[in-house]
Amino acid sequence: MSESSATGQQPKPVGKPRKFQAIKGVRDLLPTETPLWNHVEETARIVFETFSFGEIRLPIFEPTELFARSIGLDTDVVSKEMYTFADRDESMISLRPEATASVCRAYIEHGMQSLPAPVKLYYLGPMFRRERPQKGRYRQFYQIGAEVLGGNDAPGIDAEGIEMVMTYFDKLELQGLELGINSIGCRDCRPKYVEILRAELLKVKDQLGADSQRRIETNPLRVLDSKLESEQEIIATLPHMAAHLCAACAEHFAEVKRQLELRGVIYRENWRLVRGLDYYMRTTFEITAHGLGSQNAICGGGRYDGLVELLGGPPTKGIGFAIGEDRLILSLQESGKAPATQGRDIYIAWMGEKAFATAVRAAKDLRSAGYRVELPATEQKFGKALSHADKLGSRFALILGDDEVSSGEWTLKTLADGSQAKYTENDLLDYLRDATATAQE
Repeated sequence: MSESSATGQQPKPVGKPRKFQAIKGVRDLLPTETPLWNHVEETARIVFETFSFGEIRLPIFEPTELFARSIGLDTDVVSKEMYTFADRDESMISLRPEATASVCRAYIEHGMQSLPAPVKLYYLGPMFRRERPQKGRYRQFYQIGAEVLGGNDAPGIDAEGIEMVMTYFDKLELQGLELGINSIGCRDCRPKYVEILRAELLKVKDQLGADSQRRIETNPLRVLDSKLESEQEIIATLPHMAAHLCAACAEHFAEVKRQLELRGVIYRENWRLVRGLDYYMRTTFEITAHGLGSQNAICGGGRYDGLVELLGGPPTKGIGFAIGEDRLILSLQESGKAPATQGRDIYIAWMGEKAFATAVRAAKDLRSAGYRVELPATEQKFGKALSHADKLGSRFALILGDDEVSSGEWTLKTLADGSQAKYTENDLLDYLRDATATAQE
C-alpha cells in the first residue's frame, strides 16, 4: 500500500498545474460587459410584451431528430455544426442550434393549439453551433426571438411582427438599419419557380463554385444566398420569384407591403432573400446593420406554415424571427450607443465599532431603497476609503465616524466635485431621491 493510500491523502500533482482557458469559440461575459446585455434583454422583454407576447423558456438540449426533421438532414447545421452526443440510454441528444423547432415542439407538447389564437411567444438564450469563430460569431452564441403560432396567415400578422422588431431596435437607438423583405411563394408556385431556376443554373453551371454546383440539384434556392464575389454577376441575371408568384401569394405580399407602409416601416424588396426548406413560405425578411462587415445580418425571419405539422402537430400557421444578440451588442458598441457601465451609488466609509453598526444599518436601508451600496468589511482610514470608492466608480461616499454617530448627522461626499454636506438619516434619503431624479432627467 502506498503512503498516500495509507494516510488517505491524494498524491500531489507532478509539475505545474494546468492553466485552464475557455474553449475556442466561447467566452466569458464580464461585469463590465453584462450591463449592456441586460439592457438589451430587458428592452426586448418590455417591447415584446407591449405587443402581447409572453416569454417561453426552453431546454438547452433536445432529441437530435427534432432538429434533423425541422432544419433538414442535408443542411450544414445538422450535418456539420451541431453538438450531438449519446445519452446514457443511447438516445441521441443535441445542444440546440436554434429555437424555432423547440418552440414548435413545446406548442405541440403542451396543447397550445387549444389556447386563443394566435399564440405569441418570445425567448432569449444561448444556442450552439460548431462554426469557425469570427467577428460576431461564436460557437456558443445568443439569440432573442419570437414566434406567432396558430390562427390564420393574415398579412397583418407578418407586418406586426416586423414592426415589433423594428420598434425594438428603435428603442435601442440602433443606427444604420436596413430591412429587406421578399416572398418565396407557396407549395403551389415555389416548385415551379425552383425548376425554372434550376434550368437557368444548369446553363451556367461551369461558372459556379463547388457549393453552388452541388446546390443546383439539392436546393437551387440556396444558390441565391451565395456570397462568392465571382458568382454575383451570374446570380443578378437569374429569374426572380416575384414574377412567378401565384395570385394568392402575390396578393398576400402586396398586402404585407401595404401594411408595413401603414405602420411607417421602411423596407426594400430583396428578391434574393430565401429559405431552402419546404415548410417555409411567403414572407421572408432580414435586417442588417452597418459596421459588422460581411456578416452584417442581425435579424432574420419568415413564415413557416408547415413546420408544426412536420413535427407531428396539427396544421398550423406560423411566423417568427431570431435576432443575433452577439452581433446586436457589437453593433451597439460600434455605434456608440452602449450605456455606460454602472458603478456604485454609495460607498460607505466607516471608522470605529459604533460607526460600523450604524454603517450596517445604513447599508440595509439604502439597499432597500434601491441604491447600489458598497460596504467594506474592514475598517479603513478615510483617505484610503475615498480612493477605493473613486476606483469603484461610486457617485457618493457616506462618511461615518464617531462624530457622525454621536451627532446623528452623516457626511455625504459627492466624489465628482469633492463637495460634501451633513444630513440626518431621513434627510439623506430625501436628498438622494431628489439627486437621482435630477440625474435621470
